[in-house]
Amino acid sequence: MTNLFTELADKIKEKKLRLVFPEGDDSRVQGAAIRLKKDGLLTPILLGDQAAVEKTAADNHFDLSGIKLIDPLKFDEKQFNQLIDKLVTRRKGKTDPQTVAMWLQEVNYFGTMLVYTGKADAMVSGAVHPTGDTVRPALQIIKTAPGVSRISGAFIMQKNDERYLFADSAINIELDAQTMAEIAVQSAHTAKIFGIDPKVAMLSFSTKGSAKHALVDKVAQATKLAQEMAPDLADNIDGELQFDAAFVESVAKLKAPGSKVAGHANVFIFPSLEAGNIGYKIAQRLGGYEAIGPILQGLAAPVSDLSRGASQEDVYKVAIITAAQALKN
Repeated sequence: MTNLFTELADKIKEKKLRLVFPEGDDSRVQGAAIRLKKDGLLTPILLGDQAAVEKTAADNHFDLSGIKLIDPLKFDEKQFNQLIDKLVTRRKGKTDPQTVAMWLQEVNYFGTMLVYTGKADAMVSGAVHPTGDTVRPALQIIKTAPGVSRISGAFIMQKNDERYLFADSAINIELDAQTMAEIAVQSAHTAKIFGIDPKVAMLSFSTKGSAKHALVDKVAQATKLAQEMAPDLADNIDGELQFDAAFVESVAKLKAPGSKVAGHANVFIFPSLEAGNIGYKIAQRLGGYEAIGPILQGLAAPVSDLSRGASQEDVYKVAIITAAQALKN
């Protein structure tokens, strides 16, 4: 199996996707943007105070030639007022024009509006800002995709020729059956973007009724709902399954005979954030898998949240992932 990022770069190259980076005065973001532009992978748009952006570039000997820079505080007045009107309309009277104008002076709100209005295809933020500052505008403006009630966070786990998807490992602390089912369907579609033919295991501490508990019932119900939501994927979604039954073929034959997923699963849906977060970190630290993510799922347009400890390489890779998500829209 080729490297994930090589595959994704080949998909997005020359597509002329526009990716907005609200934290344009950060050296890691600038370095990644320059590299993305040079490699012909996408068109970066940097946001920020023009003087601060130019100072960072000068301090790091960066050449930002050919990279678009927008200072929200110096944006064309007519176009800025148009953004205000569109956001007031989007908020359906919940927010007045004065408040919206203040929001749009903040780079994350401004960047999100560029995506919403079609002036950018996706957004990557979080190198400086906390998660809430990235996700909140996305939920208020872009909102969730049709049929989706919540966003979720997935990780691609990759080692050598193996590639799996774990979810939700980043966003929702507790899941009911409906939300778990939605995440299963979202994750199957995400898996396809990243070269995984999805076989989705709905995980539990029980396999096919081996234990009796309300938490087991939740996963069984979530499985049924997911199959109903995506009938084209129904044969590739199964549960409830313990991890060994989902992953090990010999165990699957004993615990879940006849299942098309058991023993062959490559997309693992955890019943809670607690389980999902612990699970991906065990695979990462004990299993030696590279954890790529979190990848936000369920938004109507792609927005990604970086870690504030992200390196320039991390920004570069997350940008590629986010651009690949934009291809399906």
